[in-house]
Amino acid sequence: MRNSRRGEVDPFIVMDVMEAARAAEEAGRNIIHMEVGQPSTPAPAGARKALSDAMNSDSLGYTVALGLPALRKRIARLYGEWYGVDLDWNRVVVTPGSSGAFILAFTALFDRGARVGVGEPGYPSYRQILRALDLEPVALQASSANRLQPVPADFADLNLDGLMVASPGNPSGTMLDRPAMEAIVKACADSDTILISDEIYHGIEYDQKAVTALEITDECYVINSFSKYFSMTGWRVGWMVVPQDHVRLVERIAQNMFICPPHASQVAALHAMDCTEELDRNVAIYAKNRQLMMEGLPKAGFDRIAPPDGAFYVYADVSHLTEDSRTLAAEILEHAGVAVTPGLDFDPVRGGGTLRFSYARQTEDIIEGLERLTRYMATRG
Repeated sequence: MRNSRRGEVDPFIVMDVMEAARAAEEAGRNIIHMEVGQPSTPAPAGARKALSDAMNSDSLGYTVALGLPALRKRIARLYGEWYGVDLDWNRVVVTPGSSGAFILAFTALFDRGARVGVGEPGYPSYRQILRALDLEPVALQASSANRLQPVPADFADLNLDGLMVASPGNPSGTMLDRPAMEAIVKACADSDTILISDEIYHGIEYDQKAVTALEITDECYVINSFSKYFSMTGWRVGWMVVPQDHVRLVERIAQNMFICPPHASQVAALHAMDCTEELDRNVAIYAKNRQLMMEGLPKAGFDRIAPPDGAFYVYADVSHLTEDSRTLAAEILEHAGVAVTPGLDFDPVRGGGTLRFSYARQTEDIIEGLERLTRYMATRG
């Protein structure tokens, strides 16, 4: 049977690592998970209770395509609470996770063959979704001098139709501060390049608050999710903020592609937004784990790292140890019982010499994982 070229996308290597870790656990081994980019905590208790109550009183059928109005209003209010931005709730689009938002954004903004700049290292699904939609991802090799974030000079002469940025970034955890974001916004405006800002790790920051592109411009798409700070990965609910004149455009596409986001997840998300005390306790755990990683990874031989500003990852340069990060990750899983992610997912060019370590798990797991890494790397020589 014939297949579409759109399906010829690269595998998501971290999912393969997760499967290998699962198989090892099924065989009776204890594995420490530093590969997975999700919180180990469940959705907030208040969100789970609200959904339980709703399930006993509501059929939870289709919602409107843009999402529950109450949830859209609450998301708009969040922008005032976090950033001092007065956001019209009608510009908020609830989506089936951030992945659904990427599909909606790329479909609404770009015609076939459009060139969209993507910083590398970066989240691999940007590239694959763009390719599946017959769009052209253009790799921007971000430098360590710019903390692995793109800057205007990286795309000044590339004639891009769009630019994808992420702050805090995955896998780096680094952020664009306000001057850096302002420079990106200005460069995009000057070159008629559409800006899409992935902000799904907002809320998980350490020394300073992340900057939303909406503090600077309304002429952009902003994507966020309940997966990370709100600890709701498997619920598959996110959101997007679009310019006012794009709302109906996105709505028409969403109606046909998704009908609506999951109703049950929207109910939980609405109430999760008022569980700040519980959620901030989770961030305090990440902050403690971050400190442990910054102290423990160099002792294990992973000393080419930079402190992440947010999210829950450390991206390590291991090019002095290997140029085959996939094999090194497999060795670490086999001999140390620690699952880590090869950098090839995030940077096809330089990722053979990098690894991503996640510290989203409970602190006890991080301590044990670092001890295992130190023991194994000492024997590796």
